[in-house]
Amino acid sequence: MRAEARRRAGVRAGRRKAAGRAAPAATWSGRFAEPVSERVKRYTASVGFDTRLAHEDIRGSLAHAEMLRAAGLISTRELADIRRGMAVVTREIEAGRFEWSLDAEDVHLNIERRLTALVGEAGKKLHTARSRNDQVATDVRLWLRSQLDAIALLLRRLQLELVDAAERHAAVVMPGFTHLQVAQPVTFGHHLLAYFEMFERDRARLADCRRRLNVLPLGAAALAGTGYPIRRERVARSLGFDAVAENSLDAVSDRDFAIEFAACAAIAMMHCSRLSEELVLWTSPGFGFVTLPDRFCTGSSIMPQKKNPDVPELARGKTGRVYGHLIALLTLMKAQPLAYNKDNQEDKEPLFDTADTLRETLAMFVELVPGIRIDAARMRAAALQGHATATDLADYLVRKGMPFRDAHEVVARAVRRAEETGRDLAALPLSELRGFSSRIRSDVRRVLTPEGSVAARRHVGGTAPAQVLRAARRARLRLRG
Repeated sequence: MRAEARRRAGVRAGRRKAAGRAAPAATWSGRFAEPVSERVKRYTASVGFDTRLAHEDIRGSLAHAEMLRAAGLISTRELADIRRGMAVVTREIEAGRFEWSLDAEDVHLNIERRLTALVGEAGKKLHTARSRNDQVATDVRLWLRSQLDAIALLLRRLQLELVDAAERHAAVVMPGFTHLQVAQPVTFGHHLLAYFEMFERDRARLADCRRRLNVLPLGAAALAGTGYPIRRERVARSLGFDAVAENSLDAVSDRDFAIEFAACAAIAMMHCSRLSEELVLWTSPGFGFVTLPDRFCTGSSIMPQKKNPDVPELARGKTGRVYGHLIALLTLMKAQPLAYNKDNQEDKEPLFDTADTLRETLAMFVELVPGIRIDAARMRAAALQGHATATDLADYLVRKGMPFRDAHEVVARAVRRAEETGRDLAALPLSELRGFSSRIRSDVRRVLTPEGSVAARRHVGGTAPAQVLRAARRARLRLRG
């Protein structure tokens, strides 16, 4: 965050200094009879946000320079000058001293101009055999690849916290819901592992996204490739790409990787939002299942008793923001002809914010989950409401030889009787239960308890405590893979 603050300060300082001196000529100024208006400069410049790509731009430029030397397009001395100049540029950016100029439009030209000022002719030669079109496509892929790796690590950490909590609460009984109505008893550990599975799918999606992302566009130049004897595979190896883009037109205009990431992020945020919604419900007095650490909550300016679950609520709200970025990127690309268009400048802000939002949300949950305190008694009491063991009674009758549909009807009549008398099904006396079926015996009490209900679900994927512990062990093995 400090580096980002320095970057923004550098942008502001650079704009102030640029306002007081003559603007340098644009790289393409020879084509035009009049300069670009100041309003157009402000409208079209991306330097206010794409400076986040500075380190990727430098890294890509150095790999490109090394390839130019290997191809005989620049000299050993010129490569050394470029490396020396880029080292200075890097230090200036990291220290917040780099003067970002609006006149240079974007991060790429700002760095190139500063490099040229530092090392002279070698800086002018760096752009040989490339265009800003393939340059920015490469930079964004490099940046997003590092974000994907960071997000995947956070997902794994969150999954580990969920597994730890599931093991601690493997036998804690709570109500399972459908339609937000009490359905059947489950264990809290089993419930937590459901989120493990959601985030495991997110990890798999991101890994698949990374595979398609990791293709090098550099070498496509503006759109048609280049006539220079470049060695694209060398650059790909240097930058850690798995392959080079096969088609130059597609290489400079493709933003599928950004859209795919935004879609993956939207699904991951949806999972965070579902967990957030449950935490909001569970912390409310009507549920009282869990308590969140004070450091993740806020109070009220007027009601002194309030403890608001702001972090889950805000995560729920930020999910809509990420959805919006996905739609923005899809809309951005939907009507673009080949190849590169200025529209693509608008890909960065939604992409940056999507990555930031998902990363920060996951980091928050990594800290939040281990601090959740549960009220096992409240959970069990809630599981005794709503006739949660009705299905268990039907299964009991099936095991006694009754067809399931008949058993369903018998139990439905018993539930109606319980509701008419203001009792839970499990509270009906044996004599009354036998009035609905003579197959019911005293052993029915075992299946009507929440503990008996969950213990019966002892197959793979079931909610029985023993199965929860086995599932947690399997989960840990999957995270090691």
